[in-house]
Amino acid sequence: MYSRLAGYEDVNDAERLAQDPTFRLMGSERIWERGAALTSRLQSFETELLTQEENLSGLAAINRELIARGEAIDSPQRVVLDMDSTEIPVYGQQENSAYNGHFESTCYHPLLLFNAEGDCLAAKLRPGNVHSAEDWAELLLPEIERQQELGKEVVFRADAAFAKPEIYEALEERGVKYAIRIPANDSLERDIAELLTRPVGRPSHSPVVWYKGFLYQAASWKTARRVVAKVEFHFGELFPRVGFIVTNLETPSRAVVRFYNKRGTAEQWIKEGKQAVKMTRLSCHRFRSNQVRLALSLLAYNLGNLWRRLALPKRIENWSLTSLQQRLVKTGGRLVKHARYYWLLLAESHLTRRLFGSMLRRIAGLSLPAG
Repeated sequence: MYSRLAGYEDVNDAERLAQDPTFRLMGSERIWERGAALTSRLQSFETELLTQEENLSGLAAINRELIARGEAIDSPQRVVLDMDSTEIPVYGQQENSAYNGHFESTCYHPLLLFNAEGDCLAAKLRPGNVHSAEDWAELLLPEIERQQELGKEVVFRADAAFAKPEIYEALEERGVKYAIRIPANDSLERDIAELLTRPVGRPSHSPVVWYKGFLYQAASWKTARRVVAKVEFHFGELFPRVGFIVTNLETPSRAVVRFYNKRGTAEQWIKEGKQAVKMTRLSCHRFRSNQVRLALSLLAYNLGNLWRRLALPKRIENWSLTSLQQRLVKTGGRLVKHARYYWLLLAESHLTRRLFGSMLRRIAGLSLPAG
């Protein structure tokens, strides 16, 4: 997990990392002299031991417990959940890989659930040809139950792939607020026909934006629901940009759209997971082994995200995981072992003594939960 956080996603890197003094020290002082685990041992650990059902379930439990410890330190009363899927291309004959017409590639198609702080609460690796919303209940409903048991208010956001009546009904039964984009159709556009006419006069260089909320009931819905429309006229564009959101939020239409638009940060966190901890490096043949690799990358991502939001000084609190990796984790240094203690000597090119000291004080000041 630490090697993934440092940007070494392949077990082949273990040959070199086994002799790295910092990784040897992180593993245990007892293995300082002989080095950390080598490639062959890590390979069997990943593909044989961790692929057992109880161990794979244990990785998911460890990930959720890690986030729970962060939530005990800093967690809002209102929990926002974002669900999205992504593409993980494959370049061989991996089990359950399939061609996906939307992404136009042979891939896996995992489902991910985030909170507003960027923690990845759950993930499921799926074959490449499944629908984006497949298995949504398996990830979403247990998390809603967990948060509501803690007395938290839960709000859910998702794109048009999750515009399904069974999702609306499940959320409404549990008292969960939601804002989900829905595809445009002729019926929806008839309800906002008066907004689709371009304003008369000289076009404004600034976008002209109109909002409208109304009740709408699709043929597959059992009841009418509130829909918020946003219509934008941009200079130099012939037709307006139109978007629809189905919601049970009671805020003004403009506030609903602003709240939904923040869902885009979930896509940014997925990109960070792909770039920083190499979430897409699923190169094993067996599907179960690739599930393990995704779970380990998820743990590394969440460890880095908790480090970022709980321990970084204000001056660098907005650094991406890639910046943390390149400027803090991979900074030059020397570890000197003495009889009774260690000296860690770091280069100050990116990580100054003041920033490093501030980060250590913030870590020491965390009120860790009991147990």
